[in-house]
Amino acid sequence: MNEPTAKAIATIRARIAGRVPKVAVILGSGLGGLAEALDDRLVISNRELPGFPYPSVTGHAGDLVFGALGGCQVAAMTGRSHFYETGRADGMRTPLSVLRALGCEILVLTNAAGSLRPEAGPGSLMLITDHINLSGTNPLIGPGDDTRFVDMIDCYDPELRARALESAAAQGVDLHQGVYLWFSGPSFETPAEIRMAQVLGADAVGMSTVPEAIVARQLGLKVLAISAITNMAAGFDDQPLDHEHTVAKAAQALDGMTRLMTAFLRGLG
Repeated sequence: MNEPTAKAIATIRARIAGRVPKVAVILGSGLGGLAEALDDRLVISNRELPGFPYPSVTGHAGDLVFGALGGCQVAAMTGRSHFYETGRADGMRTPLSVLRALGCEILVLTNAAGSLRPEAGPGSLMLITDHINLSGTNPLIGPGDDTRFVDMIDCYDPELRARALESAAAQGVDLHQGVYLWFSGPSFETPAEIRMAQVLGADAVGMSTVPEAIVARQLGLKVLAISAITNMAAGFDDQPLDHEHTVAKAAQALDGMTRLMTAFLRGLG
């Protein structure tokens, strides 16, 4: 365990008074409001935690929030480190290692994404069944041991996906399913790149999530991932793509995401 990880764990344990979170949640652009739904909330700024990112992106508050949702103890990160902010794919290694050490067994990843499917329009949700990494990099590149060679079959846990689908149905939340393709960003994709993504079998595109899922699997965390669809991908319509639009449309998906997550977490605690 490196020094930043050890210091962050010690700082958090001194503040959370024996709480043991079972589920870690990373909240994407415009989805930070889900952390406000937690009961008995305790907020720690990422600025207090060595190795934790303090986001430079609108829609990411940069806090670690502890509390309960659906009766389950949760640690929610309102923001993440993106590859396009640092040029590093492993920017979330320390936070994920810390959350694992604190007791988390499950990681729920959320993000804002562009849809390649007309029936899954802005404001809807998509359960990620698999991903395509077109970034040309990987968070496990570099010195390490044989745990680097991570099996990515069923990266997005089948049992958790089944539970999410059942929870969505029970709450009347329309939950699409599909493959997420990771582009590095920060520029949005071109129409030609989106046509390529369609040929490759992608259903949505975005600028996060995949490196976190890879690191999480190396750490032994079970992974669930859900995209909030904020726009149709480039070339599908005439809507200009910008981050302000992304955050606004993610907020429209927040109610469904909160109801889905509350039902999903109920009983896990």
